[in-house]
Amino acid sequence: MNLGNTIKSLRVKKNLKQKEFASECGIAQAYLSQIENNQREPNLSVLKTIATHLGIPLPFLVFLSMDISDVQDEKVEMFKQIEPSLKGLVTQFSL
Repeated sequence: MNLGNTIKSLRVKKNLKQKEFASECGIAQAYLSQIENNQREPNLSVLKTIATHLGIPLPFLVFLSMDISDVQDEKVEMFKQIEPSLKGLVTQFSL
């Protein structure tokens, strides 16, 4: 799962500076930086706040963060087939 990169990517697409976004979320810029660099994992409360301020439902944020290593072996082929189109739909819905 690449939660940090997904958060950063969505933040940048919304033209939000890291400091500004951290302030909106009520967290320190250093903490947001650590999250975006996958150095720290935020708790559920922080994730909900981040998702809200990104304007995206939390399950969408989690789904966009998924990669092949998060999928059970027996479901990898199905994931490979549906992932691009589903991520595209989720991204369009959320931006």
